Amino acid sequence: MALRWSDFITPSTLQLAPLLELLIEPIRCLQLQGQVQLGLQEALVNAVRHGNGCDPAKCLRVRRIETPNWLVWQVQDEGAGVPPAARSTSLPEQLDAAGGRGLFLIHHCFDDVRWSRCWRRSVAGATRIAQLSLEPAEPMLNQLDGLAAGV
Repeated sequence: MALRWSDFITPSTLQLAPLLELLIEPIRCLQLQGQVQLGLQEALVNAVRHGNGCDPAKCLRVRRIETPNWLVWQVQDEGAGVPPAARSTSLPEQLDAAGGRGLFLIHHCFDDVRWSRCWRRSVAGATRIAQLSLEPAEPMLNQLDGLAAGV
């Protein structure tokens, strides 16, 4: 399979189910689909809420890149970006905190998460790049099972 990419542009809304279905379409393993869907859902919700301030006049852009060994999703909003100091991948110290779990989940759902200041040179905003190996990732799936069980 050669390198293939698809671009998706949608209004900034929390009605994400149709977009998520399209984004995970190339994944055939149901367990892996669930893992990726959780990570993408978190990335997209963060982009809508924090990046675009829930403004439906703004857009989300997602590029899905397929290679023989990897799937890559680039999620872009129209916000100013997340300062490096705020990119914590740990759970909040207070278990009943109202937020702070999204980045933790994103980092546990994907093999590689990177941050960039722009998608294209002409567009300002924040891009989150999530990359997933198509090789089995049993240890990662086990961590998610523990997280779901409250461990």
